[in-house]
Amino acid sequence: MITNLLRGAAAFCLALTPLALPAPVAAAAVVPVPEVLPLEDAVGKLLVAEEDRTGYTRDSFRHWNTGLDAGDGCNTRNEVLLAEAVQDPTVAAGCKLTGGKWLSYYDNVEVIEAGKLDIDHMVPLAEAWDSGASVWDAKRREAYANDQGAAASLVAVTARTNRSKADQDPATWMPPLPDAHCRYIGEWTATKLRWNLAVDQAEAEALKVYAEACETTIVHYNPAP
Repeated sequence: MITNLLRGAAAFCLALTPLALPAPVAAAAVVPVPEVLPLEDAVGKLLVAEEDRTGYTRDSFRHWNTGLDAGDGCNTRNEVLLAEAVQDPTVAAGCKLTGGKWLSYYDNVEVIEAGKLDIDHMVPLAEAWDSGASVWDAKRREAYANDQGAAASLVAVTARTNRSKADQDPATWMPPLPDAHCRYIGEWTATKLRWNLAVDQAEAEALKVYAEACETTIVHYNPAP
């Protein structure tokens, strides 16, 4: 955090000698500081609290919106697909995608049709609500649901794995590919820290177990604006 503090001690002199006062200095913008931590340390930073789904509806999180570039004709879903393609698709009018190739890391499956992919919220919308998003305003929930400020927040995966996951946390669901587990736990933890979301007791215990098995996993996150 960068803070500008201007302190003056010349009030007496100014009273004797009229001087032109400088224009007020605008407060410096708060710049989020990136964090890089071993997974075990990152898990230790998570707040443990009970979850509460009272009042949740999926419509509480507006998605997909116009994405990062409102002028490209692509919504958030298609912008994520374009960003994650391992072979670029053709983009036609209305951001219609044809061709291309993606790798779903949850199950190591190659996909060559955009329509067969889901964009998974790493921390599902319902789980986010349970963990703190219920007190956010609509604008912040929309920002969360369309977050492209961190690569871990939204991920293109096979529809079957996304729908198998649904709104579960790592205490009850993990990607079917064992080799994906350390990455998944790292990205789950990064997303919770980025958005200052809590974990419940069962989730916290599961994360600690996985962290012990993923000693070389490093968590990168930027606190959300």
